[in-house]
Amino acid sequence: MVERVIAACDGAAKGNPGPAAWAFVVADGAGAPQRWQAGPLGHSTNNIGELTALEQLLAATDRDVPLEVRLDSTYTRDAVTTWLAGWKRNGWKTAGGKPVANRELIQRIDALLEGRDVSFVYVPAHQVNGDPLNAVADKAASDAARTQQAAGGTAADLPVPDPVSATASRSTRPSRTARKPAAAAGATGSATAARSGGRRPLLSARFPGTCPCSRPYGKGDRITKVGEGWGHPECADTGS
Repeated sequence: MVERVIAACDGAAKGNPGPAAWAFVVADGAGAPQRWQAGPLGHSTNNIGELTALEQLLAATDRDVPLEVRLDSTYTRDAVTTWLAGWKRNGWKTAGGKPVANRELIQRIDALLEGRDVSFVYVPAHQVNGDPLNAVADKAASDAARTQQAAGGTAADLPVPDPVSATASRSTRPSRTARKPAAAAGATGSATAARSGGRRPLLSARFPGTCPCSRPYGKGDRITKVGEGWGHPECADTGS
């Protein structure tokens, strides 16, 4: 009897928005990869790629077996573990009263999660000696975004992740989240401007605004450059 399945999912958008794709890799309970799959999304956003990767993973795994999902998208994790209950109570409106972005996709994920034992583990992307399953999913999604071709296979033909330089890697502790009801997300707190090691500058918003992903941010929230505008730091990551 299978006690638990470990998996990782990831999305990519070259340009955000731009050529996009999703990917996942499924391992056994010991973390040994068993199979992987990736698919193109045409011109789309990184957030849609991340959400679609989770949707595809949930649809491709046994709902009766506990599942651990490793992902580097805090947006995807928080959408299904923290914000979802509040969005439902608010009639699928954000705390700022705006329609929830990617609503239909999130609703499909919610249905796939119903009654399942699923835990989410955040793992930082592009780390030296980082999570190997996340690295494979990241590479598969990136390749599919670039080629716009579906792909998949077994442990015998896993995508080989690109090397990560020590200077590009940031030390961040993984975090685990079980899917459980919670209040809708509010402001994430203020942050002063900071820059390090090639990262985008992080600023404290002087005025409320809306990220290109269509979710709002409040005065004092941490924001960074996203495309031609400003928005959530996680939305600026076009390489994951």
